[in-house]
Amino acid sequence: MTGLDRSDPEGAIAAAAGRNSNWGRWGGDDVRGTMNFLTPAHRREAAALIRRGVSFSLAQSFDMDGPQKGWRRRTNPVHTMLDTGTDAAAGIQGFPHGIGGADDVIAMPLQCSTQWDGLGHIFDHGHSWNGRLAADTVTSLGDNTTGIETVASVIAGRGVLLDVGRCLGMGGELPDGFAVTAAHLEETIARQGSAVGRGDIVVVRTGQLSRCRREGWGDYAGGPAPGLSFTTADWLHDTEIAAIATDTWGFEVRPNEFDDAFQPLHQVVIPHIGLFIGEMWDPDALAVDCAASGVYDFWLTAAPLPITGAVGSPINPIAVK
Repeated sequence: MTGLDRSDPEGAIAAAAGRNSNWGRWGGDDVRGTMNFLTPAHRREAAALIRRGVSFSLAQSFDMDGPQKGWRRRTNPVHTMLDTGTDAAAGIQGFPHGIGGADDVIAMPLQCSTQWDGLGHIFDHGHSWNGRLAADTVTSLGDNTTGIETVASVIAGRGVLLDVGRCLGMGGELPDGFAVTAAHLEETIARQGSAVGRGDIVVVRTGQLSRCRREGWGDYAGGPAPGLSFTTADWLHDTEIAAIATDTWGFEVRPNEFDDAFQPLHQVVIPHIGLFIGEMWDPDALAVDCAASGVYDFWLTAAPLPITGAVGSPINPIAVK
């Protein structure tokens, strides 16, 4: 797939969905989509990637200083203490023999910081993953079929960093609006010498998060951003990767590549390919190590919280090299 008709997002989405649909591939009852590619055999092989024992968190912070602006009620996390050292010192906790403690609570949208999009997150013309009716799958009670808890035990295996920002960007960063094509991904793979294949969890670094650290959040949440081109749909399907994550708010390039569209690549890859998408990951420290060592693959565990019926989940991905 090369050229895009900017005036026809619906036609392009339908064509890409038709070429890349995985509906029925793992049976009509499947709830794991591309996570089926990440098998026990893949995990055994990936475990051998732990050579030095150094680890990196790929999570942004979960606090009030995050990037969210309240779009569609997405706010930054609100952390509140329920019991504190002050309470203990005042002797008002009611515990015997001098013991005291602290407790806290957090309130947040599940997709306000580093997170997975689950298979119930995006629909195409009223259908969710594997051809199910969206209205039957996700209700006010949650996702009763493909809730994020269905993959809570399986997202661990070979991770591969594709540092597109370092390979192709000026100063290690791609500019906002830069559409990362399959050719860009393959060029990065070739320059790094890091193969990508079935069952892998791919982490794409654009460098936008690095820029936000330096200049402030700005419009990170929902504004212009580098990201994957709509034309990568075929690559995302054909490589048979298990998941892909980026350091941006919305995974795909923004503004989107059509005149009137909103996240059209999501509309193909989640409900049709069954691909898990990670957003707002922080690969910067890992990227420095990968560039220094020349090794871009690693053991990665990125389990979601098993929140019953959730269509996404916050995570703390850990890469170990």
